[in-house]
Amino acid sequence: MTVQMIEQETEAVIRTRLYGFTLLNHPRLNKGTAFTEEERDAFDLHGLLPPHVGTLEEQIARRHRIFDQFETPFEKYSFMRDLQDINETLFYALILSDIRRMMPIVYTPTVGEGCQRFSEIWRRPRGLFLSYPNKSRIEKILAHQRYDDVKAIVVSDGERILGLGDQGAGGMGIPIGKMALYTALGGIHHANCLPVLLDVGTDNDERLADPIYMGWRHKRVRGQEYDDFIETFVSAVERRWPHVLLQWEDFAGSNAARLLKKYRDRLCTFNDDIQGTSAVVLATLLAAVKASGTKLVEQRVGVLGFGSAGIGIANLLVKALQDEGLTEQQARGRIYAMGRPGLLVEGAEGIHPEQMEFVRPRKDVEGWKVADEKKIGLEEVVRNAKITVLIGVAARAGMFTEDAVRAMAKNAERPIVFPLSNPTSRSEATPEDLLKWTDGKALIGTGSPFEPVRFGGREICIDQTNNSYVFPGLALGIVASRARRVSDAMIMTAGRALAGLSPVEKDRNANLLPPIAESRRLSRVIAAAVARQAIAEGLSELKDSEVEDAVTENVWEPKYVRYEREE
Repeated sequence: MTVQMIEQETEAVIRTRLYGFTLLNHPRLNKGTAFTEEERDAFDLHGLLPPHVGTLEEQIARRHRIFDQFETPFEKYSFMRDLQDINETLFYALILSDIRRMMPIVYTPTVGEGCQRFSEIWRRPRGLFLSYPNKSRIEKILAHQRYDDVKAIVVSDGERILGLGDQGAGGMGIPIGKMALYTALGGIHHANCLPVLLDVGTDNDERLADPIYMGWRHKRVRGQEYDDFIETFVSAVERRWPHVLLQWEDFAGSNAARLLKKYRDRLCTFNDDIQGTSAVVLATLLAAVKASGTKLVEQRVGVLGFGSAGIGIANLLVKALQDEGLTEQQARGRIYAMGRPGLLVEGAEGIHPEQMEFVRPRKDVEGWKVADEKKIGLEEVVRNAKITVLIGVAARAGMFTEDAVRAMAKNAERPIVFPLSNPTSRSEATPEDLLKWTDGKALIGTGSPFEPVRFGGREICIDQTNNSYVFPGLALGIVASRARRVSDAMIMTAGRALAGLSPVEKDRNANLLPPIAESRRLSRVIAAAVARQAIAEGLSELKDSEVEDAVTENVWEPKYVRYEREE
């Protein structure tokens, strides 16, 4: 062990054998100019640092000054990635100093460009690249002692990065970004977090032709070879960390739901694109329903884009409607699923097996006024089904048309519209257009961040219905409780806990979601609720009376502590 964290009577102390240049180049331990005179003596740092002994607050102010000088979001993203690889404590302290401004840079939407240009800015190792040619080495790679403290893993194969498609090894930007939010927003110590990219090749010809592309230059491995590689990885993870949380991220729809179903009863795992998205959508929808003065069971929900995310949203909404008293059949009847062939209805082309539970009988659309019974489009669904809630996860810009949204405004006094695709360039509609088309009445949640909109003489803040509201707290609750599995009820609990924190609970004219700047507080509330649900289901050995302490013990604050040299 090169690092030992100990608790003395009134303060935490880090003991390490590292010193000099090696210590300054360890991002987890580096304090830069904040090393004290005594520490500079003990660790042979004199001459390697400027003579000024600074503070974390001074370093934050210095980095803000540099950050503000960059002109583009990508330049700021690259700066933050470099800082993360130099001084992790400062990196997280800087994020927490202005979460609202930093979030769009370190995660969506800028992380999308970060993935596309990952090979340009890669400088230092972070996380693990497990490539197909190294399949036989996975066990040995994971065995290194530097990973002894891992409690949570985010893994991607880079095939469906946001709405940008296959980015191959560049997809590593997503696990790195997700894990950064585990720490910044959830408080899970960065030493407990491991980003992983499973490099099975890429079908992105632009990446393969790029001379600086850093991934495995091979077409994407598929079929049984792919499944065997995933199994090798999962088996190695199980043996290395029996209690680890494994989060799947940005796998293609054909694999996302399949892998979750295959492994969810075998280890503690969830898919944020499916379950995290559904939880935050549920939370925002419950808040919007309260703001509209209606009830959840009164809504007729259109879901445009019915891949893994859309199916996950629909399934959780069915359970929520059942909680409100509907039968499963009645609940499914409230949801209108739309994919590439339009409304999923008997006889339509291109319906996939995983979508079948939401395919409507042909009799349901008898008497509808439509141009083509084989392909019933969005506007026709809105008009005929009297849609009051429209959710978009289609990853195609402009899919929410003016005619469809204006038709919604006739179905509900406060139409609820969630264009959730990201990055911003893939959003189904802009908040400005949605407000204009509904005379300012729409209740809006977006997947990517948008600036406030001026409408009717007032400024309307737009709620970002982003998974980052849920997954840090969900993960914190799982880690704190050492839950053996992630149940549907735990996901539902996370969503309802966030809904209970909505400003709408006190003022129906307030925002649907709390300020993102309050993320750490929100995560602790969600974590406690998730941990108690795990206990209630027998998935954790923790006692209910121990929950708050367990959550607190797993929350790390980015601040410098005293170092002692270990000989």
